[in-house]
Amino acid sequence: MKVFYSIDEFTAPQYPVVTMGTFDGVHIGHRSIISRLNEVAAMAEGGESVLITFKPHPRLVLQPEADIKLLNDEDEKIELLRKAGLQNLIFHPFSIEFSKTSGEEFVRKYLVQKVKARALVIGHDHHFGRNREGSYEHLVHLGQLYGFSVESLSAQAIHGVVVSSTKVRKTLLQGDVDTANQWLGYPYAITGMVVKGRQIGEKIGFPTANILNENPHKLIPGDGVYAVMVSFVSDPGTKLMGMCNIGHRPTVVTGGFKTIEVHIFDFHGNIYNQVLRIEFVSRIRPEKKFNDLNALRRQLERDQMEALRRLTRVQK
Repeated sequence: MKVFYSIDEFTAPQYPVVTMGTFDGVHIGHRSIISRLNEVAAMAEGGESVLITFKPHPRLVLQPEADIKLLNDEDEKIELLRKAGLQNLIFHPFSIEFSKTSGEEFVRKYLVQKVKARALVIGHDHHFGRNREGSYEHLVHLGQLYGFSVESLSAQAIHGVVVSSTKVRKTLLQGDVDTANQWLGYPYAITGMVVKGRQIGEKIGFPTANILNENPHKLIPGDGVYAVMVSFVSDPGTKLMGMCNIGHRPTVVTGGFKTIEVHIFDFHGNIYNQVLRIEFVSRIRPEKKFNDLNALRRQLERDQMEALRRLTRVQK
């Protein structure tokens, strides 16, 4: 997959088949669009799939005061799109000035003159241009004017629910990673460096790696205990089973700040300053306060058994 950081950098193939959007999460709906892009491109001589997305995410520019949480950082998005089979990815700079571009100007100046789009494939609810004024009908009219075809795909649904990035984010914030993973088509993950904590877990037989989330816009699942798969970014091929607690540790701290703590099963060694990738497989229970550390230890023993059961089932 070729990656470009401006439409101006892009060298158009003979027959570009294009889609547009933020593609946060690269969920099953997004991947259906990529799949169709590649199908259409394969039917034309010199055809290649192209996604135009934006950097930074438009909401970070248009709503700077809001606490925006996203499913992917740039590296994650690139890897997910590569796995989906996309051939060309364009991160076009997004700014207040660019946001004022009308739908017709965007099509004429960028899609037609620079990307040289021959075919467009878009999602069922796609809008573009200033104030999201552009629609499917708008694109069809412009396609007739400028000589490109337009295809709109129907929504992807699981158990009757139409999948969207907004719904995935909401579900993760509620702690329901099981459902979110179905919609994403892969286990949701976060990445962070291991930093030193208070080492209370080690005292009760459950040493934990405290994960530092350095990306303020990366969505962290809701508080609770999760069955997880853990890997070192330096060795992504090796995955270890574990459980993760997200929350405020009410048993040992009063009014503490939120932490991400991971206990890796049967692992011994110093991993401070290592960068870990945590894949959330299933939520075991909500976070709760226990009367003392002994009660917490007994619950962690039960959590570990349940996590092992769920992780083993997934591995089969």
